[in-house]
Amino acid sequence: MKRLIAGVVLGVGLTALAHGAGDPAAGEQNAVVCAGCHGQGGGKPIMAVYPKLSGLGEKYLYNQLVNIKSGDRPVPEMTGMLSAMSDQDLQNLAAYFNSQSMVVSQANPDLVERGQALYRGGNMASGVPACAGCHNPKGIGNEPAGYPALGGQTADYLVKQLKAYRAGERATGSNASIMMDVASKLTDAEIEAVASYVSGLN
Repeated sequence: MKRLIAGVVLGVGLTALAHGAGDPAAGEQNAVVCAGCHGQGGGKPIMAVYPKLSGLGEKYLYNQLVNIKSGDRPVPEMTGMLSAMSDQDLQNLAAYFNSQSMVVSQANPDLVERGQALYRGGNMASGVPACAGCHNPKGIGNEPAGYPALGGQTADYLVKQLKAYRAGERATGSNASIMMDVASKLTDAEIEAVASYVSGLN
């Protein structure tokens, strides 16, 4: 009987972990300080090079917060911001921001056709896979795999991150090697086009 109870408790615990262990209400309290850069609810950053955090995916957000806190992903603007937060605090923050709606940006009409072609079909000639394969055709990501939702993200932030992956400056996280490989095959023009397209993807 004890084994059965232990098994049920373990099963319930693993299920909760698989579906996110954060409390959005608790996360909202700690998110107040984040609004200074990322905007209320994480959806309207004060600068386009800062990311929108709303609706990115709880697993992805949590992993990034852990990497930033540990210093594995250096973000100078966030130095010390997470130092006093526990692992549960980070889970709660991730749950809160994931519960918020993404505010979609406006894509540059001149870049939509090329950006859409890259996002949906990649570039066979240079070996670039379709972004939609991991991040979903609608840009909503893949939560179980930890692939973030991209639709609506600011183009400037996406350009900055793709170039950081290409230069090997962003090399932490379970999916970093995939992104470094993809970005290494993208030209500046392709990065600008796909980032613009994604910013308006809804």
